[in-house]
Amino acid sequence: MKIKFILFIFIAIWLALLVRVFSLSVESNSYYERLSYNNTIKTEQIAPVRGEIVDINNRPIAINQLGFKIQLAPHLGLKKNLHIFEEEVSTLVKLLPKLDKEKIIKDYKKADSYYNHNFIDIVEFVSYEEIMPVYSILNLRENINIISSPKRYYPYKEVASHSIGYVSRANKSDVEEEKLIELIGYTGKTGIERYYNTYMQGLAGRREIKVNANNQKVEELSIERAVEDRKLTLNIDIELQKYISSLFQNKSGAVIVMGVDGAILSASSFPEYDLNTFVSGISNETWEKLSVSLDKPFTNKLIHGLYPPGSTIKTGLGLIYISSPEIGPNWNTYCTASMPLGQRVFRCWKKDGHGQVEIKKAIRESCDDFFYKGSLKLGIDKMSEGLTRYGLGRKTEVDLPNEFVGTVPSREWKRKKHNQPWYIGETVNTSIGQGDFLTTPMQIARFTALMATGKLPHPHFANMLGFQVVKPRFEDVLDENELKKLPIIQKAMYEVCNAPGGTAVNYVNPKVKIAGKTGTAQVVGIMQNIKNRESEHDMEYYSRSHAWLTTYGPFDNPQYVVLALVEHGGHGGSAAGKIVSDIYDKLLELGYIKQ
Repeated sequence: MKIKFILFIFIAIWLALLVRVFSLSVESNSYYERLSYNNTIKTEQIAPVRGEIVDINNRPIAINQLGFKIQLAPHLGLKKNLHIFEEEVSTLVKLLPKLDKEKIIKDYKKADSYYNHNFIDIVEFVSYEEIMPVYSILNLRENINIISSPKRYYPYKEVASHSIGYVSRANKSDVEEEKLIELIGYTGKTGIERYYNTYMQGLAGRREIKVNANNQKVEELSIERAVEDRKLTLNIDIELQKYISSLFQNKSGAVIVMGVDGAILSASSFPEYDLNTFVSGISNETWEKLSVSLDKPFTNKLIHGLYPPGSTIKTGLGLIYISSPEIGPNWNTYCTASMPLGQRVFRCWKKDGHGQVEIKKAIRESCDDFFYKGSLKLGIDKMSEGLTRYGLGRKTEVDLPNEFVGTVPSREWKRKKHNQPWYIGETVNTSIGQGDFLTTPMQIARFTALMATGKLPHPHFANMLGFQVVKPRFEDVLDENELKKLPIIQKAMYEVCNAPGGTAVNYVNPKVKIAGKTGTAQVVGIMQNIKNRESEHDMEYYSRSHAWLTTYGPFDNPQYVVLALVEHGGHGGSAAGKIVSDIYDKLLELGYIKQ
């Protein structure tokens, strides 16, 4: 019995051993095969090359400057390898004397660790011209790795800086938002570069290589090319953009030249700044100088500048007036230069008043009193509804990131914002684009296009994404009655620029007939006890009103909107009239307008 038991135990042990051997040699073969594969086959991602941005005539606006990144092998910071590390760094600095030795050492030690087996970036960019004479020497050194690394470059520097935006080093939040950015290292930070970042950065490629025990490449097994070089063509004409920048020297504000279909030929926020200073990182000195400027060069005033629209909204509000049963197209009033209301007196800008005023004269001569009294007849609810429908106080959906909305004041807005009741004096203030009324230049530009054509366009910079054409988009916001009355407003806008008494007639003289509206947006309030206003040019600069002039032309065949906002410029016509006239003449010269 004992022999049988011992024999049973013996057989059982051998069976267990055989099962285990079978499992290890046969069933686990695929598992260990995968481990072996991972030990010898390395998968690398290939960073895509960012697409270029060109203008409507295929002139490069944002390109990739050819250059290289330098890497050092890991673990050279260990005590036993320090002599190798010092030798490699000394060689680099000797061959490329512009390199910062201390920065190289600091960056390397920061990234080096026992757990990192990949080469470490120590120099982000060296130009092609610099590295070519020493490339062969460096490439023979086994601890140094040189890889292609293009750098974003903006050949026109500060021109259209706020519209184009810039690419800069990615931060932690950028990487969390999109993993591909970790591989690329750079991302669009502002403007078009940010809005179209996903499109232009492309998709990563993939490469499988065989490596030895020292992590050295033995053989390339397969490669999947990156999706890259995605070209973005804009509607912008960079020559027109440069010309406008020259007109706005030593001024702050914004200029927009836009087709009535929404295609933006030029859009500038002033002051501008050199985009190239941000690609590799701006110095503290330069940042400090720009950031403390009262002219706010970092603010994209096209979509982030919030200004009282002043009298520019009188065209749209006038259309609401004459289309409403409360007022109608034949209503007129007598302007005495002031309108008492409760404890306040609301004054017209013209000291002696405008006399008898109807809608066309009210717009042509920008009579405040006409709009004051009309607002009391119509009421804030219909005013704010109509102006919002016309595109104010809401996003234009232009292809720029983080567009601001602005404010069209209303009862509901004030209740939500301040939890306070609405007062009738606020209705009167709203009627001339003051009080809490705030708009962006981009909103006023498309509002002007609506007055020109009856359709509200969506502004857009992009003309083509690769070979895909960006089609214009419109909103039909005018009802049948408003469309019928619109020619009255258009005629009044024509008279602003061409008829005696027009607020812009003495300041605009382009070679094409245009229509428009001036606006003066107060920066500081005027005390009730002041009867004789101080001249704008006698005021402190930063207390002067902002000057608007928004136009369209040619009048008989509207094609383009030209808007200029001059911060602290005073009167819209005098501050912006010559700028706008010169832009129309340039459009004629460049062939955009044909006589």
